[in-house]
Amino acid sequence: MEKQRVNGKKDQNNKPKSLALSIAAALFGVQSDRNRQHDFSQKSPWPFIIAGISGILLFIALVAAITLVVTATHGR
Repeated sequence: MEKQRVNGKKDQNNKPKSLALSIAAALFGVQSDRNRQHDFSQKSPWPFIIAGISGILLFIALVAAITLVVTATHGR
């Protein structure tokens, strides 16, 4: 399904959601070829770079937090 066009451009309401889904799919290795080509056709790579680094840092923090919780509860 194509988003509605406003003044010849696609609706930008879902841009943050689309960016987040694109980054998540790429991090898990399930990005479709069509979405990947759409991402690479964007004007600037910086939103993807920043969101990718943020996603990786969030993932590392999540793994560290889970590790701390598990070791704290099993270390007693």
